[in-house]
Amino acid sequence: MASSTAGATERRGIPGAQFVEDVETYLTQSGLDVNSALSFLQERLQQYRVVEMKLLAQQRDLQSKKGTGEALIADFEIAEGIYSRASIDESDSVCLWLGANVMLEYSCEEATALLQKNLENAKASLEVLIADLQFLRDQVTITQVTVARIYNWDVHQRRLRQATGAAKDP
Repeated sequence: MASSTAGATERRGIPGAQFVEDVETYLTQSGLDVNSALSFLQERLQQYRVVEMKLLAQQRDLQSKKGTGEALIADFEIAEGIYSRASIDESDSVCLWLGANVMLEYSCEEATALLQKNLENAKASLEVLIADLQFLRDQVTITQVTVARIYNWDVHQRRLRQATGAAKDP
């Protein structure tokens, strides 16, 4: 019986977890003792948690950028500390901030096309993030199961040693 399933894959830099079927073979092949294996797996779990937090933050940022679908109402500063609210009427052109203090004026059609393209890219990024999160959660689960299997195997081995030691004593 193999010690682990082959093909622990990687997805966008997230290392795949290895499911351990036979703990003893796994420990022998990896050259680790129980404590070292458990330490390694706990460290891997921490790495997964850090990556999960980063991916969730990216997902939250992308989802927060979704439009509300309400009419455009803008607050603008008239003078220092004095603001006014305005409802924006339709016009033939719009100005879009492109970043780095760059603003360009587009026709409504061009702006719509650009924003639609950006929306599609954001949706694609969100889908990739969701897939990455699912992959990561699978790796966390596999690693947690492996930790439990190694720990239980170690407890079983200790009990066997105690039982054989107790049988030899009388």
